[in-house]
Amino acid sequence: MPRKIISLISLRMFTYTNREIVLVWQKATIVPGYNPAVIRKDRCGAWIKLADFGKRSSIYGWEVDHIIPTSRRGAHVLSNVQPLHWKNNAAKADGPLVCAIAARR
Repeated sequence: MPRKIISLISLRMFTYTNREIVLVWQKATIVPGYNPAVIRKDRCGAWIKLADFGKRSSIYGWEVDHIIPTSRRGAHVLSNVQPLHWKNNAAKADGPLVCAIAARR
């Protein structure tokens, strides 16, 4: 019997289409003087890059966060998600927002 390989994305329980990623990206804060199609800030003020979605190896990596976690009956809908730098998302886990990282400027 072949072994089943489980990816990190499947462990998070959700996968996202490119369209969904862009819709969540559009919720990030636009910073004047920077190209909003490339780089923005999350709710904590941490820099995130669109191309670095899901990349925990990047200083600009980000993830889709459920504002009200699904473990607490939060819905998996656009109104309940936000883009967060991966360090902020990891610090938040299933609790309140924790800003583990923010930009200096």
